[in-house]
Amino acid sequence: MTQENKLPVHVLSGFLGSGKTTLLKRLLAGPDWHDVALLVNEFGEVGIDHLLLNEVAPDIVLLPGGCLCCAIRGELKQALLDLYERRQRGQLPPFSKIILETTGLADPAPILATLLHDRQLQYHFSQGMLVTLVDSEHGWQQAEQQPEWLAQVTAADWLLLSKTDRVSPAALPALRAYLQQLNPLAQIACSTELADGDLSLFETPFNPQAPQRFRRWLGKVAGPLKAQAPLSDASAEHPATTTCVITFEQQINWSAFAVWLSMLLHCHGQSILRIKGLLNVAESATPVVIHGVQHSLHPPIHLSAWPETRRQSQLVFIMRGISSACLHNAFTHFLQPYTTETDAIGASTL
Repeated sequence: MTQENKLPVHVLSGFLGSGKTTLLKRLLAGPDWHDVALLVNEFGEVGIDHLLLNEVAPDIVLLPGGCLCCAIRGELKQALLDLYERRQRGQLPPFSKIILETTGLADPAPILATLLHDRQLQYHFSQGMLVTLVDSEHGWQQAEQQPEWLAQVTAADWLLLSKTDRVSPAALPALRAYLQQLNPLAQIACSTELADGDLSLFETPFNPQAPQRFRRWLGKVAGPLKAQAPLSDASAEHPATTTCVITFEQQINWSAFAVWLSMLLHCHGQSILRIKGLLNVAESATPVVIHGVQHSLHPPIHLSAWPETRRQSQLVFIMRGISSACLHNAFTHFLQPYTTETDAIGASTL
């Protein structure tokens, strides 16, 4: 199945109480949900989120706006395949996208790994956007105490601030700056900026025909990004998270780079929370985009043309417990004309 014909699976994440169900109720009010399947992944034996969205049948229900809603507490893979098979048999409406609302305790990385690496799912589904809601009222406390919060924030393509009416407007800039420090690759907005029924967040990313997304990203990382001191006493005990940007002019050998990156993630995948890169590889006249969360990497994407920037490679790493200097050192070793074994030594010194 071609990439265009695959069903995108978008993920709505956020810690407990961040307002995911409230947001979905507003988005369900729009007219464009008739072709959406909504999966509500609830924690524990008894869940109520899907009941808040609508009074539902035991498994699957068609919501008033035409959206298909399914509460799952088991295997994500099987739930997706069941939905697809019932859609193909005509037992369900022909939805064109899926939105998965995760439990507030979920680490997105295993979900993304399932979507990216399972062969059955790869054939029918593609990964869409990952949107994370951040509770403005309790965000600092959760940053300090909840490791799941960090995983949800750093994996996101979009960060939405919820409950902004419960905090002083003067407190929001510091939180936004801290979130941008943790995840400079994400777009940040307030949930109140979304009109009822606005589905613009759930656009499929990495469309090779839409390089404007990469122009926005390159604009964010064009300047040097350095690890900053905590922006609030509330974040003083938060695990050390740094951003490392590597920019280089020379073309690279794709196969050699793939080996280096694979070994890096094999050794330190849990510490590399997010990676995104635009690469100038010798085997391609156009740039290659890579993107991943922890151990999981998307298939590389070939853009149709270079964005309006210099023809150079840029890599952005969001890391926990690894210094930027160590990563730069490892990559410098890789760029030198060493053997594969020597490159491996460079990566293993992290």
